[in-house]
Amino acid sequence: MALINEHYLNLPGSYLFSEIARKVREFSAAHPEISLIRLGIGDVTRPLVPAVVTALHKAVDEQAKSAGFRGYGPEQGYDFLRQAAADDWFKGLGIDADEIFVSDGAKCDLGNFQELFDAGARVALTDPVYPVYADSNVMAGRATAQGPDGRFGGLIYLPSGFAQGFSPEPPKERADLIYLCSPNNPTGAALSREALARWVDYARAEESVIFFDAAYEGFIRTPGVPRSIYEIPGAREVAVEFRSYSKTAGFTGLRCGLAVVPKTVHGRNAAGGKVPLRDLWLRRQTTKYNGCPYIVQRAAEAAHSPEGKAQTAACVQVYLDNAGVIRQAFMGLGLETAGGTDAPYVWVRLPEGARSWDFFDLLLSRAGIVGTPGLGFGPSGEGCFRLTGFGDPAATREAAERLAKLKL
Repeated sequence: MALINEHYLNLPGSYLFSEIARKVREFSAAHPEISLIRLGIGDVTRPLVPAVVTALHKAVDEQAKSAGFRGYGPEQGYDFLRQAAADDWFKGLGIDADEIFVSDGAKCDLGNFQELFDAGARVALTDPVYPVYADSNVMAGRATAQGPDGRFGGLIYLPSGFAQGFSPEPPKERADLIYLCSPNNPTGAALSREALARWVDYARAEESVIFFDAAYEGFIRTPGVPRSIYEIPGAREVAVEFRSYSKTAGFTGLRCGLAVVPKTVHGRNAAGGKVPLRDLWLRRQTTKYNGCPYIVQRAAEAAHSPEGKAQTAACVQVYLDNAGVIRQAFMGLGLETAGGTDAPYVWVRLPEGARSWDFFDLLLSRAGIVGTPGLGFGPSGEGCFRLTGFGDPAATREAAERLAKLKL
């Protein structure tokens, strides 16, 4: 038999959302009479907006004609979408179209970008955290199995919960790679300009690389909160940014995202020489990736049009309104909440001594609501719970009514 990659054995038996799906399937099979409201996984529910659908139809029609047919596209993305993103999301920030790489989603990019670095690189990530950040580095051998505290050995954890005001501080030790997410999944908190500046200063001083996950920037409503890390002076030297059309434009089924790799961000080779990360990522993508479909990229381009931006913003507002309903429901129960203003996620501090998986079971069995236990996002998530505003508005209001009747 062929030897396996032993690092995979350091992972828990199943991915967080796979475990939730299993529990929900079993509950539904045992209780078919209960109508579930699913506010757990962050999947959108609103249909694609008209501007996107029109662009999809047009692109499909092109594919039906010899003159317009396209097969393999450029692995780094078509120029029309790269330029549209540069002119819209990164206008005035010094990002060129050829520093943008289109993909089938930010999750894939965030999981894959670590391949460019040595297996001995030290990794820092916030806690609680989106599981892909930790799991992909465990797969690469940068961490060992979870200890009794639920933390993988070898990773640098940065507590960033209620006690820290959801703003992690740079560690005293050196980290080679740093994962930041703002607005944050799962807590829904957005980092201030001052907080991001501290991280950029740290990365420049330590010659670290920041992986900045900005998948939810379209939800930011608070004036002055950065939408891109490149708003911070010096970030173009130390940060790679990841964007997604999944939540802002409803592309969870179409799949499209992008990574921004400035020419000015470098790693080092064994001899100490600088190596541009952009060149390595281009080489990696042209080897392992055949590109996001043409029709999907045309649809994403439409999301950058004036009509598309207005229409997608309206959908985002629906989700934010839903999050506000959820926040109010938990506040009505006397529980402390975060998020729900600059992100679709509401993060709830449970009553003293409550465990997050127990609350998951309670909410499922007594209210028919599916959420996400905070422990699934890291040890600092214990005692907390996440719900999303991605549900249907009527279903969200129904969930709030069920929560109001819940006796904790």
